[in-house]
Amino acid sequence: MNISGIIKSSFIDYPGKICTVIFLAGCNFRCGYCHNPELVKDNHISPVININEFINFLNKRKKFLDAVCISGGEPTIYPDLPHLIKKIKDMGFEIKLDTNGTNPEVLKNLIGEGLLDYVAMDIKGPLDRYGAIVRHSVDLATVRESAGLLIQKTKESRLNCEFRTTVCRELLTESDLKRMIDEFPCPPKWFLQAFKNPGEILDQGGIYSAYSKNEMKEMGRRLCVNVR
Repeated sequence: MNISGIIKSSFIDYPGKICTVIFLAGCNFRCGYCHNPELVKDNHISPVININEFINFLNKRKKFLDAVCISGGEPTIYPDLPHLIKKIKDMGFEIKLDTNGTNPEVLKNLIGEGLLDYVAMDIKGPLDRYGAIVRHSVDLATVRESAGLLIQKTKESRLNCEFRTTVCRELLTESDLKRMIDEFPCPPKWFLQAFKNPGEILDQGGIYSAYSKNEMKEMGRRLCVNVR
């Protein structure tokens, strides 16, 4: 497992909590608008911190942090993810996991063992366009299963969940978003987030642009979902 990036203190990545965010390299998607291209392209890049150093860092920050957010890349591709999460949970921190939902068995086991407090799952697009948007083959049954699991667990337990969708003008229309919401009925919180280009994205040759703030706000209002 490769901790290839870290935000030592964040007030926005875990709602209502102060958290550290770690980024694990490697992903099974190739979304053109991804703003972490170095994590997607190569899961063998040099770590910024090893696991033992990270645990020591958390020990020193116990008074200042509530939680750890594990992001990527795609964290669930790592077989030793549960071991890392358990280490962090045993220290008293809450855990938020960011995932694309393609490993429902991993999600199910982590939830069943009480290792997750918050899950944010990316819903990339309408099911019939998923492969084109993520630019990789995808077993849609896994996405549906993960989404269904989170919808169910949100109702049954105290697990906090959200769906989120990055909205690029060239990839998603309001009609697409409406279809997505219909395909995943009764979701937990669903957030639309406008595409942002930090200067380097995975598909540098692609054309990606954002809807305006007003356009995003109006789409959120009409679709009855949240906008970030």
